[in-house]
Amino acid sequence: MESRNVTFLGEGFPVFWEEAFGCNVRDVDGNQYLDLTAAFGVALAGHSHPRIAAAVAEQAHRLLHGMGDVHPPESKLALLERLTALAPWEGARAVFGSSGSEAIEIALKTALLATGHSGILAFAGGYHGLTLGALAATEREFFRHPFERRLYGGIVRAPYPTERDGPAALITALDFVEEALAQGAPGGDRIGSVIVEPVQGRGGARLPAQGFLPGVAERTRAAGALLVHDEVLTGFGRTGRLFAHEHEGVVPDLLCVGKAFGGGLPISACLGPPHVMDAWPESKGEAMHTSTFLGHPVGCAAALAFLDVLVDDDLVRRSAEVGRMILTGLSRGLEGVGGVLEVRGRGLLMGVELKGRRSGVNLAERALREGLLLLPAGEWGDVVELIPPATLTEAQIDHAVDAVTEVVRQWAGAQ
Repeated sequence: MESRNVTFLGEGFPVFWEEAFGCNVRDVDGNQYLDLTAAFGVALAGHSHPRIAAAVAEQAHRLLHGMGDVHPPESKLALLERLTALAPWEGARAVFGSSGSEAIEIALKTALLATGHSGILAFAGGYHGLTLGALAATEREFFRHPFERRLYGGIVRAPYPTERDGPAALITALDFVEEALAQGAPGGDRIGSVIVEPVQGRGGARLPAQGFLPGVAERTRAAGALLVHDEVLTGFGRTGRLFAHEHEGVVPDLLCVGKAFGGGLPISACLGPPHVMDAWPESKGEAMHTSTFLGHPVGCAAALAFLDVLVDDDLVRRSAEVGRMILTGLSRGLEGVGGVLEVRGRGLLMGVELKGRRSGVNLAERALREGLLLLPAGEWGDVVELIPPATLTEAQIDHAVDAVTEVVRQWAGAQ
């Protein structure tokens, strides 16, 4: 059976899923839930989208597994063409992975090859995955502590200011970034990569202060480092733009995507412009970075179908509109409720910050009993996060707002 290393929120967990369609999940006991998590942000197009499911079935009947970069499947080549055409650089190139963490690993390797410098500047509250390289850039002590001796030590961690922190915090953070880039990382390594989430996801739907991302980009390039945007969660419409960096017109040097990209199957990618990606040496017959499931044919077929649905169903615009509706409804419904510190979000990445450690955990457990799937977030579990599919109907939007408002009010009344 499974090891004890599992995530749970309370006595009612886990709920064993049996099937999921659109925004609804049914468990093995016949209980139905409205999924406001999109299964960790994956199901932006809804669960088991018919076109994605059909593409998966068709590809599985023809070619279930290929040979990555040795004898690549046709679907991998087709996806490379589609994906790089969406990137913010002319002639973009990509390396596929199987998870968001792997995309981050590829980006950090690429930055090291391109700059020759191994130091990394990351940010407070940042989450980039739990493989060793990605974990080194992730802040949360709970994840890091048991493995600290194996983690790369050349990490500098800068503040991540939000609008609520005020203008002085923005100036302080940018000054810190500039000084860190000049001084280098612990151990004397020069900083070669600056990795940041345009909106922090697991950190609690934290939106950066206006001007922060452009300021970081300007200082990064002046120092000769590469800017890595972790858009594993925010990419492909989650925030109401195709990529979250578009909100402030910042173009990174490397872009990591995953989650929604595969339409439900595990596939990710690191993208960059030719002058950066060509830091990988030309192959002499052996790839320097590869894996067994690189460019998996079924995963690529699912991603191609998702990109079709993204356009045909206008999911980017839909994310912006549905997000505004939910955020407006929650802001009105929770105004003046005790213990609610902030209701915030961008597109379909929203959070309700609550007073007290593990308050978001407790609220997510309450919501489960009311038929809602929510996720706790933030370093102290004090945020309840909403990252639903973009395919919520008008009735489901109204129900989500009313039900979440009621659950929060019940929680507040019990404090």
